[in-house]
Amino acid sequence: MIVYPIAKINLGLLITEKRADGFHNLETIFYPVPVQDALEVVHANEFQITITGIDLQEDPTSNLVVKAYRLLKDDFDLPPVRIHLHKNIPVGAGLGGGSADVSYMLKLLNDLFQLKLDQQKLMDYALKLGSDCPFFIQPKPAFARGRGERLEEIPLDLSGYYLVLVKPPVHVSTAEAYQHVRPAHSRISLKALSKFPVRRWRGNITNQFEKHVFEKHLEIGEVKQKLYDMGAVFSLMSGSGSAVYGLFRTEKKSIQSYFPENYRFFFQKL
Repeated sequence: MIVYPIAKINLGLLITEKRADGFHNLETIFYPVPVQDALEVVHANEFQITITGIDLQEDPTSNLVVKAYRLLKDDFDLPPVRIHLHKNIPVGAGLGGGSADVSYMLKLLNDLFQLKLDQQKLMDYALKLGSDCPFFIQPKPAFARGRGERLEEIPLDLSGYYLVLVKPPVHVSTAEAYQHVRPAHSRISLKALSKFPVRRWRGNITNQFEKHVFEKHLEIGEVKQKLYDMGAVFSLMSGSGSAVYGLFRTEKKSIQSYFPENYRFFFQKL
């Protein structure tokens, strides 16, 4: 059985408070985008996992999809499986690739072994593996609060826009990014701002991580400016970085000519 985990972008991100448990409460909008990994699971005589595509520089058995398998195996008598994960969604980019893999793994195992877990139960399992994992159980545009697990589906539709994603060869530490933000509250909620025309998002919908990340990694801030120079209606760093996206009204060709060769690019019509 094969599934194709998709990425997400954050339309705004605001840290509202630090919690007693060490986590942070936030407000953001998750929007699914068609940048995909591929995940295959089949029956096997013994447990195996292989990973191709992006070099994750880790022991494959420590990958989150293995943790998802073991989490369900603790509650169900799952037989051995062979897993193959092909990584295409950039890592450390704020695109949720690892979280997507986790949630799609849970859904795949639920279908493959007919575990009959409903959506809420799958979301409960997903939350044990990451704060934004529940979003990918049913990836639809959502206003997220809490750690990112309190989801409210919203009627946001960006179909017709062209999405350009640019990932410089930079890794941004999520832990470090959180250390340099001060909790704040927005005058207008992101949910309300998302109802504005996209042309009014610039300057109104912001990502609180950008200030520190752009100061430390100048090339990430330069990507955002370049996307605006190219004619983006709206541009923002996704999550804690380092990918930056731009929304365009018209198709952009020869994207690579605007950036260095070692940058990664994705271009999709939404």
